[in-house]
Amino acid sequence: MKDVKVYGPGCKRCETTEAMVRAAAQKLGIDVQVEKVTDMASIAKAGVMSTPGISIDGKLVHAGGLPDATKLETWLQS
Repeated sequence: MKDVKVYGPGCKRCETTEAMVRAAAQKLGIDVQVEKVTDMASIAKAGVMSTPGISIDGKLVHAGGLPDATKLETWLQS
């Protein structure tokens, strides 16, 4: 199971990013545990300078804007 964290204050882009992660995981048949991180101190501590951000299994893979769907699938498969 992949541990995915979506970093952001809860804006529309952050919600869309979470939905994209869930949809990509379902499409690929990968079990994921998605956690939304909205605390600004935790977001900064993770190294996310612009939101939304995504970390997979503790590794920050994206920050700022909506992720590219193809790249998201690649990150989930790694």
